[in-house]
Amino acid sequence: MELYIDTANLDQIREAHDLGVLDGVTTNPTLIAKEGVDYGARLAEICGVVSGPVSAEVIATKSAEMIAEGKDRATIAGNIVVKLPSTVDGLRACKALSDDGIRTNLTLCFQSLQALMVAKAGAYLVSPFIGRVDDIGEDGMELIVKIRQIYDNYGMQTKILAASIRHPNHLLQCALAGADVATVPFDVAALAAAAAAACFESPFFTFTPLASSASITALMPSIRSTPAGVGWCTGHAISVNRCPA
Repeated sequence: MELYIDTANLDQIREAHDLGVLDGVTTNPTLIAKEGVDYGARLAEICGVVSGPVSAEVIATKSAEMIAEGKDRATIAGNIVVKLPSTVDGLRACKALSDDGIRTNLTLCFQSLQALMVAKAGAYLVSPFIGRVDDIGEDGMELIVKIRQIYDNYGMQTKILAASIRHPNHLLQCALAGADVATVPFDVAALAAAAAAACFESPFFTFTPLASSASITALMPSIRSTPAGVGWCTGHAISVNRCPA
């Protein structure tokens, strides 16, 4: 599964890139506006750091304007992927841009029928928003599974890009469900990297033989609450003593 980072912050992109696991970047006008920089200029800067796909979202809402804007964004760099909404106008723009050889990412996908239609229109990527689906009481991961089955049934080449990922377990479940790509906020990428490092660097259990009892040292993570609602390992250790029967 490919891993993208969902940000417009160059420092975060460089840090993720230096980890050696970054395959691409997704952005949107809101993320770039938060950086206080020109939209096109920041996209060019990102493409200078990342060689993989960089999604550039259109601001237009009508198909003709989306097509014109998408063609303009595609001139920024060869790895730009034009991000379009999964709407009727987005479908029209997707078909036109795809026919011109411009890759597209159809975003704001909330149901499998949308995913079917955008694949028919030639989308390079489809972005189901699993966190937002969870927010309305449905199962976002089930959406990934359904899209995977549809695409596999008919050999559709559109890649499933899981978006609106809230925590590392979302990332893991997307990999198990068969998503081709996952895009994550920087903090989720950092937590996933830290969890992997903890597994490699420290055993969970160290057994120390004693004359009259077995001492078990368990490396137990202490949990600090984060805005994403997940924990952070700080490597606290406790000892559990067990006497022989």
